[in-house]
Amino acid sequence: MKHIVQFSGGKDSTCMLLMMLDQNMPVDEIIFCDTGKEFPGMYDHIAAVETLIGRKVTVLKAEKSFDYYFAEHIKTKGKGKLSQGYGWARMWVRWCTRLLKQEPTKKYLKSQGEYTQYIGIAADEPKRHKNIPKNTIHPLFDWGITEAQALQYCYDRGFDWDGLYEHFKRVSCWCCPLQRLSELRTLRKYYPELWQELIDMDSRVEYKFKPDYSVEQLERRFAKEDLQQELF
Repeated sequence: MKHIVQFSGGKDSTCMLLMMLDQNMPVDEIIFCDTGKEFPGMYDHIAAVETLIGRKVTVLKAEKSFDYYFAEHIKTKGKGKLSQGYGWARMWVRWCTRLLKQEPTKKYLKSQGEYTQYIGIAADEPKRHKNIPKNTIHPLFDWGITEAQALQYCYDRGFDWDGLYEHFKRVSCWCCPLQRLSELRTLRKYYPELWQELIDMDSRVEYKFKPDYSVEQLERRFAKEDLQQELF
């Protein structure tokens, strides 16, 4: 039986991993699904965790890159029609989660024989704790550790993600179109290089970033709001 930690690099999975090691719980492997679109600070954080615990994280990747699936992959779209790229994810079509995270994880775990998987679900996330597989454990939930407590635990251990959690409540792919406008304003303000890359990405696909906004339109909107704030 292998004990495998699902490690996203976020506050909850980091807290879970560190607490498990502190309690001398069995950890045979630590796996991380790399979408290629994590914040630079997240990759730095994962390297820092490896240094602290003296162990390497196993990096899983999909067969093709995010950019390939996003704008290059040719797929059939009803009655034999072809379309290029999946484009931006929507709530009802989260292809990126499926292709870049879920499928690589399932494929890897299937090759491991018998295993127990540990996932960082906090105590104040009861909806995510429902209907879990028999071979999956949510230690933070079982221990009563909330998201806020998990973040503070990581801060107390010296991790700060280069300030990511000072700007965002959740830290996932920086280019996610499911972000709120407030989060996109923050991305534009504190990560201008990534914001410019987002503009470039949006120009490569037919259907734009949000159903009611392209990134260029958001840029004009945010720039106008900045100017109004300066005037008043």
